Amino acid sequence: MSNTEALNNTRNLVLRLLNDIAPEADLTSLRPDLSFRDQLDLDSMDFLNFVVALHKEFQIEIPESDYPQYMTLNGCLAQLSAPRS
Repeated sequence: MSNTEALNNTRNLVLRLLNDIAPEADLTSLRPDLSFRDQLDLDSMDFLNFVVALHKEFQIEIPESDYPQYMTLNGCLAQLSAPRS
């Protein structure tokens, strides 16, 4: 699988998880550089549920100190595509 394909798959998974948290949101107009909380009107519990969903889907630990890096689509993609140790 190419890097582009892997990135697209990751993007689609992130969008699916967001849709599960905010089904009424229009994800087609989502700006990748702006906060999900601002664009999708997510409250702190919604965002926490999103982080938990990322943890389960990608089987990764996400420390609370890293939560801000997952607040945008670009941030999620950068974090989720970074090499893991």
